[in-house]
Amino acid sequence: MKTTDLHLSRFLVYATVISMMLCSCRNNEPRTQTKTNSEGFPQTKSSEGYAGESNINFVIAAKAVTPGVVHIKTLYENKSGSSNFFGQRNGQRNTPAMGSGSGVVISADGYIATNNHVIENASQVEVVFPDRRSFPAKVTGRDPNTDLALLKVDAKDLSFVSLGNSDDAQVGEWVLAVGYPYSLNTTVTAGIISAKGRSIGIINRSSDAYSQGTQANTAIESFIQTDAAINPGNSGGALVNMNGELIGINTAIASLTGSYAGYAFAVPVNLAKKILDDLKEFGQVKRGLLGVSFPSPLAEDHYLQQQGITPGSVTGVFITGIQKGSAADDAGLEEGDIIQRLDSVKLFSSSEFSEHIARRRPGDKITLGYLRNGKVHTTTAILKNEEPRQSVAGDAQSLRNIYDKMGAKFATITDALKERYNLDAGVVVTEVRTGGFFDQVGIPPGTIIAYINGKSIYNPQDIDEALVAAQNSRIQILGIAPDGSRIAFNFSMGA
Repeated sequence: MKTTDLHLSRFLVYATVISMMLCSCRNNEPRTQTKTNSEGFPQTKSSEGYAGESNINFVIAAKAVTPGVVHIKTLYENKSGSSNFFGQRNGQRNTPAMGSGSGVVISADGYIATNNHVIENASQVEVVFPDRRSFPAKVTGRDPNTDLALLKVDAKDLSFVSLGNSDDAQVGEWVLAVGYPYSLNTTVTAGIISAKGRSIGIINRSSDAYSQGTQANTAIESFIQTDAAINPGNSGGALVNMNGELIGINTAIASLTGSYAGYAFAVPVNLAKKILDDLKEFGQVKRGLLGVSFPSPLAEDHYLQQQGITPGSVTGVFITGIQKGSAADDAGLEEGDIIQRLDSVKLFSSSEFSEHIARRRPGDKITLGYLRNGKVHTTTAILKNEEPRQSVAGDAQSLRNIYDKMGAKFATITDALKERYNLDAGVVVTEVRTGGFFDQVGIPPGTIIAYINGKSIYNPQDIDEALVAAQNSRIQILGIAPDGSRIAFNFSMGA
């Protein structure tokens, strides 16, 4: 065979193979067809669906959950009217005030979960079902520390929302928020989980964009963050996954206006289940105490930098103190240890740590993995009961320890400042010590402290009472900065 004939033969073989490959690729491509949209423009459709059209279907989950989400109406004996920290007024003077929120039916025999701030201080609580049936509700128990409450209505064979597993929820996962925003009928919105383990300092505020106010000793915040639209009235409603399973109780929004502005927050159902079970069984929460202190999430990075640790270089919870005689003390933990694991859970933040401790009861045994002097250690601890809060007179040493950590002194504010900022109470920070908590988070002298853990502060003695009541836990302070802006910050005392 001539050389030219050989080259020609090879060329024909190559051309045939390439042609076959191209045909195969074309056959595997999705078929397309042209469809005209509502405006008359052509729209391309593939065999899998129209371009830009999602295959996600929210109908099944919405139908499963909406019968079990209820409207909660509250009535308050508001003889003198009430004003909140941000200058809003609820109701008129000498007239009852009304409130509105949402709830989730969690059992067929009438138990309903909601937020504490939805029903706190209410003289009457009414539950309205999607079919317009209405029942008076009894408050079985409430927990300001997690902003949860349990109601009971006298009814049977109710539709309820199945509980899911919030630990399995993933960032990026689709979720639905169901509730009664602005007292509208059942409303469903969709979004994704945008973060987990969020702490935003919302629990224990005297009021927020749509709460009646809370007062507590130990705020536990490890929220599921979502971009599903949540507005006033959604509080206490359901956050569910695409299977229609409850993964959170909607609690708060991040907003400067009081309306939805991109982010909302829900109490994880795994934490809520423990709290609600306690309220049902005991009427109160049985909390196991480890007895450690750690920086609050807002001050954590600054604190680590002061210790010479680059934030993010070491994961875990930096321990700033150990309560004498506590479970942590018995387990051999020391100040400066970094707790990195609780049982099988790897810890990335103090909010996660607080949540997992809050799921336990006194007597529960936990395994802790911690870092000390660059070496990893493991220990076990048996959680103890919360000790009764002591009076100021009986716990002067604890009070001195708290003040030493805060590093600040206070004086009663003048009538002129009360009138200027429209306050009924408050004390002013007169001195800030270098290295103390106030110095760490940048709170200068001249700042006015109006509330601690939801309690109005009228004089320095009220601060003493509030701090001793909140020993070994998180303290939340609301105040006014010297420039007149409203501020809120946390001071963690332990878990």
